[in-house]
Amino acid sequence: MDQDDTGTPDSYIPGMSGRSPIHVIGGGLAGCEAAWQSARAGVPAVIHEMRPERGTDAHITGRLAELVCSNSFRSDDTENNAVGLLHEEMRRAGSLIMRAADARRVPAGSALAVDRAGFSDVVESAMAAEPLINIDRHEVSDLPAEDRDPTIIATGPLTSPGLAAAIQSLTGEDSLAFFDAISPIVYRDSIDFSKAWYQSRYDKGDPEGGGDYINCPLDRAQYESLIAAFLGADKIEFKEWEAITPYFEGCLPIEIMAERGVDTLRYGPMKPVGLTDPRTGERPHAVVQLRQDNALGTLYNIVGFQTKLRYAEQRRIFRTIPGLENAHFARLGGVHRNTFINSPRFLDSEFRLKAMPRLRFAGQITGVEGYVESAAIGLLAGRFAAAEVKGEPANPPPATTALGALLAHITGGADSGTFQPMNVNFGLFPPLAEYTTKRKRKPALSRRALAGIDAWLGVSKIAAE
Repeated sequence: MDQDDTGTPDSYIPGMSGRSPIHVIGGGLAGCEAAWQSARAGVPAVIHEMRPERGTDAHITGRLAELVCSNSFRSDDTENNAVGLLHEEMRRAGSLIMRAADARRVPAGSALAVDRAGFSDVVESAMAAEPLINIDRHEVSDLPAEDRDPTIIATGPLTSPGLAAAIQSLTGEDSLAFFDAISPIVYRDSIDFSKAWYQSRYDKGDPEGGGDYINCPLDRAQYESLIAAFLGADKIEFKEWEAITPYFEGCLPIEIMAERGVDTLRYGPMKPVGLTDPRTGERPHAVVQLRQDNALGTLYNIVGFQTKLRYAEQRRIFRTIPGLENAHFARLGGVHRNTFINSPRFLDSEFRLKAMPRLRFAGQITGVEGYVESAAIGLLAGRFAAAEVKGEPANPPPATTALGALLAHITGGADSGTFQPMNVNFGLFPPLAEYTTKRKRKPALSRRALAGIDAWLGVSKIAAE
């Protein structure tokens, strides 16, 4: 597609339908989902992705929907976990992201983890084959002019500098930001299985035995030595403007967690509960877990070991973990800045920018955290934008659903004075009218949510495939 000299997209000349298209800036999970939902509604979409023309500090390829951090979509438990419930709601709503995740699933106990390359391939192939979607491989460096077609900005945590500056200028305040950290990935054949073993915690999701996770055990002395190594390691120094940028609490670097107390990691990603070392028949003092990262089972990421340690330090320290003495790393850990806007202040209930309602935002830039949450906001933004083009009401999902709870939180439920990125959780849901015990509360909330999503989809004009 052509662009004008300001780096903003020209209107696509529709030949696919009688409607002007929705422009989606950003080819990540949220952007792809938004374009897909628009197309499902019969409204053409143009998705603008700057890669590979312009790269980022975290992406490796130019593929759409590339996963740059974990390969896990977290729990797939629909009944007892809010993100698992969100998975199911999105499946019922015809989500392309969930279709791709299910198609390229890899073993991860009760969690939904995917083969990175395979997942991206499914998304990109579907997008390329959809006649109502056009993919434009150029950077959009400024906000589109007032007379342009409806636009969804889904540029995520790695928004290009030019576009980020334009958004900042329009909103009238500095962009909020935090850092996400990336876990290292290890080649399976470099792990010493005379020390490590396969087991899922409490053998969950493992009916045949064996387990989906590789476990590396540490006794007290080994664990305390590892903590000391984290505390004394050479770390990447941040620039002055980076130093005041907070981390997202759900994705803290391992060395930051170690600074919070000697037992912090034992009660976090290195907790040994539900695991038994087959060599001793006992529970270890602490455990490092690795989760399958690709369909071939050749790559495993170190769960919860996102880090800002220098590469040499990572190799040195991680190779002191029993079973990883000869580990060969396919990727070492790293950090990237994550930018988001103060959505409760700047967005309306349909993700439109109050200062320029023709612009919508979707994905992580709205202040949700996590792959699934980002794609969920893309799903809603795509539907809302398509309805607007067709002259129909937006039809938001009920607040009793996971989709509706996220929508309500980031567009008004959160305090704009203290707004920070949020994962989906049952605390965002309206309370149940009837009293129920703690054990029964989550299943009851899930049943109510699924009934609500089915009712919502029953009046929706977008078919779930």
